[in-house]
Amino acid sequence: MRVAVYGPGGVGGYVGARLAQAGVDVHLIGRGDHLRALREHGLELRSVAGDAHVDLPATDDPDEVGACDVVLCCVKSFDTADIAARLAPLLGDDGCVVSLQNGVDNEDVLADAVGRDRVLGGVAYIFSTIAEPGVVEHTGGPTKIVFGELDGRRSDRAERLLAACERAPELAVELSEAIEIDIWEKAAFICAQAGLTATTRLPLGDVREIDESWRMYRRVIEEVCAVADARGVDLPGDTVDRWMDFAADLEADSYSSLHYDLTHDKPMELEGLHGAVVRAGDEEKVDVPMTEAIYALLKPWAVRNERLAEEGTK
Repeated sequence: MRVAVYGPGGVGGYVGARLAQAGVDVHLIGRGDHLRALREHGLELRSVAGDAHVDLPATDDPDEVGACDVVLCCVKSFDTADIAARLAPLLGDDGCVVSLQNGVDNEDVLADAVGRDRVLGGVAYIFSTIAEPGVVEHTGGPTKIVFGELDGRRSDRAERLLAACERAPELAVELSEAIEIDIWEKAAFICAQAGLTATTRLPLGDVREIDESWRMYRRVIEEVCAVADARGVDLPGDTVDRWMDFAADLEADSYSSLHYDLTHDKPMELEGLHGAVVRAGDEEKVDVPMTEAIYALLKPWAVRNERLAEEGTK
């Protein structure tokens, strides 16, 4: 199997390294200092589940990679439209793109560019980030990806990717027959975890200690579930309680990538997360006051950080 990882950051770098360890032909597509380090020194994975170092082809040009069986889309949601327009050289006759991103509408953006029959949905549960150029650090939590065809069928290409992932060390994998449910389930948790840690600028442990903040955490999950229900996505009835139990057991110093991006002057996935839920709530006539409050409080930061990023590229 030939796999391109578009966005070899925390998630893409981890999955790419583990697949390479299993003998998969992996190609990395990145940019900036991270790409330069990948070319010069390879990809270093520092993981509580076991370190790895892999030398993989790395480029910023999809034409250099050519046709692949699978493209793993691991960029931030605000970059989805840009890279979607560059996918054509990477897709072979039965090639497909699998989104392993945060947010609920990445698959639609990809489908608009390459066709819905080329897109699989997915989610990743991997707590990792770029520690420094060329280095991905996995600090704890699960190392699991879930993916599936948008229509729920078990296709040959999905089964082939499943088999490749099952050979990879320290990578749990599940082939879903209801991937839209998985996407919205994760969004419910991410919107709460990211929203509360980013708006308070504090780790989860501090949020849990304050009754009002902990209730808001739950209400965000409930709001996302209500929007999903209004859109016809049949989430399990215990989704809210399961996520609250999960969050209650997380390390007290847990933050989120949204908090990291906010505090490091980086572009934020606010539109793909809370913005998407607010817009969907408006469309479905579902009130989401807690999510709206988070969105309103963080949007000035998102606009500021986007402006800083644009100025930095001039």
